[in-house]
Amino acid sequence: MIVSGSASQGLAAALAAELGEELARVEYESFPDGERVVRVPPVEGRAVVVASTVDDGSFVELLQLQDAVREAGAERVVTVLPYMGYARQDEAFEPGEPVSARAMARAISTGTDAVYTVNVHEPAVCEFFDVPATNVDATPHLADPLPEDLRDPVFLAPDASALPLAESVRDAYGPGDADFFEKVRHSGTDVEIVPSETDVSGRDVVVVDDIVATGSTMSEAIGLLDDPDRVYVACVHPLLAANARTKLANAGVEAVLATDTIERAVSEASAAPAVARALGRET
Repeated sequence: MIVSGSASQGLAAALAAELGEELARVEYESFPDGERVVRVPPVEGRAVVVASTVDDGSFVELLQLQDAVREAGAERVVTVLPYMGYARQDEAFEPGEPVSARAMARAISTGTDAVYTVNVHEPAVCEFFDVPATNVDATPHLADPLPEDLRDPVFLAPDASALPLAESVRDAYGPGDADFFEKVRHSGTDVEIVPSETDVSGRDVVVVDDIVATGSTMSEAIGLLDDPDRVYVACVHPLLAANARTKLANAGVEAVLATDTIERAVSEASAAPAVARALGRET
């Protein structure tokens, strides 16, 4: 049975269809004091809880869902984190700070038998879980909504570490080059972005990353491109905080294309097939 968190209902439905499994009818409620409660139907066998932790409340809801499916009879609980909040806080950056990703992973581990993340920002975060954790790659599916008529496309990553993501989308799409912007760090706060060496003049460009949060770095990088034709942004996790979408539009982005790990208007691809393949291997 597929059991959805309130922020992941579309992806959970797509995953249930991919696997041919029942989609639970979950009830979500908040009490007047702000506390949450969830209700799930009876469960037999395996329960797959699908919940993006996009805010603190969704973390609480996830823990409740894990406990609820156990109470409802689940023999095995598998947790799918399409988007894991706090994953970028994978170390203590200042003295006295927590390793927040580790704290969240330990809490989630108490209520599940296995965890599947989707393109978690730092794959090493999977080592923080106290149960087996697998990181699923959904980037090839970002090629699905791209126009079929891209002109001599260039797939660009915002830095060298993200180049495999750009290459993954390029390989799924077909033709095209893959490259990345250079980041030159002059100090802890002064970072210079250097344009890619690939000639993009008159060519369609697809800038690929795992997550777009504020859009500032990506907008700056796009502004360095020398006379491209069309520019698209493709990301797995469209957090798009504050005025990120406006920044990208002002930078000349034709369209933002993303998956449904965070359900937004730009979620034109689904991570469900990638997650379904991983879960299929488990069974």
